[in-house]
Amino acid sequence: MIHVVGIGLNGAEGLTSSTLELIAQAKILAGGDRHLSYFPQYGKKSLVIKDFSADLKKIKQFHQTLKSHETIVVLASGDPLYFGLGRLLLEKFSPEQLKFHPHLSSIQLAFNRLKMPWQDATIISAHGRSNELLIQALQKGAKKLAILTDGQNHPGAIANLCLSLGLTTTYQAWVCENLAATNEQIQAFDLPSLASLTATDFSPLNVVVLVKQKPENPLIDLDQLPILGIADHHFASFDDRPGMITKQPIRVQILAALSLQPRQIIWDIGAGTGSVAIEGARLCPQGKVFAIEKTSAGQRLIEQNCQRFQLQNVEVVAGSAPEVLANLPTPNRVFIGGNGGQLTSILQTCGERLAINGLVVMAIASLEHLSLALGWFKQQQWQVKVQQVQISQSVKFAELTRFDPLNPIYLLTAGRNSMGNDDLG
Repeated sequence: MIHVVGIGLNGAEGLTSSTLELIAQAKILAGGDRHLSYFPQYGKKSLVIKDFSADLKKIKQFHQTLKSHETIVVLASGDPLYFGLGRLLLEKFSPEQLKFHPHLSSIQLAFNRLKMPWQDATIISAHGRSNELLIQALQKGAKKLAILTDGQNHPGAIANLCLSLGLTTTYQAWVCENLAATNEQIQAFDLPSLASLTATDFSPLNVVVLVKQKPENPLIDLDQLPILGIADHHFASFDDRPGMITKQPIRVQILAALSLQPRQIIWDIGAGTGSVAIEGARLCPQGKVFAIEKTSAGQRLIEQNCQRFQLQNVEVVAGSAPEVLANLPTPNRVFIGGNGGQLTSILQTCGERLAINGLVVMAIASLEHLSLALGWFKQQQWQVKVQQVQISQSVKFAELTRFDPLNPIYLLTAGRNSMGNDDLG
């Protein structure tokens, strides 16, 4: 039998008497340098695991020479079957040859030190792994995250990653070091104010915990905002879908295609969080923007964002297009960001209501909707221009930088009359 024993930073003191007896009777005691340092008296009976592949082969060879009453004990950190050595051992030995004796994992210890329930936490190991899963969890706005780190994906690197992603979600961060050891330390940091975290040195044995903070609705310092291209994190967004916002680089392209002019009437159909409506209203303070949104959650977010940006020229229109469009003023510009499966009907209404020399701009994600829109505009003999917008943004990983692509869109701009529509090119 091979006994796989989990051990913490408090060493032998954290083990039960029965587990210590197993170790005392072991023919071979294997583990990392740190694990074996808790049992210096075993000397030549010890096998230091440094090269997993080669050293597990040695264990297998020793196992084949054991007598029926002899055992091997392998020491591992925390719970061996939780991002631990247990998985590799199961690849080399049958389950019948192994018996596991788990210790408290660092994740358990971290949440218990923070006195925080963790059944709803997302656990990610960045130890020797890609940070793709971490990026996905952050972009989805995971409620709680516990991250196992390493020398490259250390707390400062994770902080830099959060900054580079431009998250709309705000997190509180804790770095839990040397859990259960005499030099245990837990430090709290506020995100996205990460300067102190990125500049701090930590013990290599640490766990990072991120907890999403309740959204606030503060007023924005308007003097600090750019004229065009407001950062995504300034907008209130959906709690469960923080990435469901027209991203800043795409939004800038949409606003450029709309070619806004003073005192215009603008329809934003399928407004979502209202990011396009908000920026359009700021660019045209003497105009009026009608943000059409069918979901109550979206309507509340648009109202919150209007309060944040202190705007009076955005009106939230609750309901589905095209039905709610009938009583709105004649638009000079129409942006269609969502259509609820009613694209043809919406285009028909826009065609009937659009002012002379008006423009319709669409952000389209699918080929099917692009084909449908192009077919409709061709039938109506409108002038059309289509751009494929594919933008990648730099993202930090460890000490390096790579590009992370946003979902590509087709940006369609259409006008009924060729005269006066120089914006179509």
